[in-house]
Amino acid sequence: MQADLIIVNEYCRICHIEPAFIFRLEEGGLIEIRIVEGEKFLKASQLHDIERYTRMYYDLSINFEGIDAIHHLLNRVKSMQQEIGRLQKKLKVYEADYFEENEL
Repeated sequence: MQADLIIVNEYCRICHIEPAFIFRLEEGGLIEIRIVEGEKFLKASQLHDIERYTRMYYDLSINFEGIDAIHHLLNRVKSMQQEIGRLQKKLKVYEADYFEENEL
């Protein structure tokens, strides 16, 4: 058995959430469930996201459509931050070239 897989039913039991919640997240494309020998598993790398979705749903009473919208917006923000980082690096290169040419 792979160490990075967690049994869905065990995770739900320990965290006191309904397995149906996890399955709805999968249906919405927010997480991936793996099936190994008939048992359903979560990837450990998804736990941070699952915990965030759980807090949204149970603590903040955000429905699945709202969770999906928030997920989409957070991905857009992350993508934009990465693009800003790339542009800032490019700008530094151009600034360095500019100052080298004008230091005469």
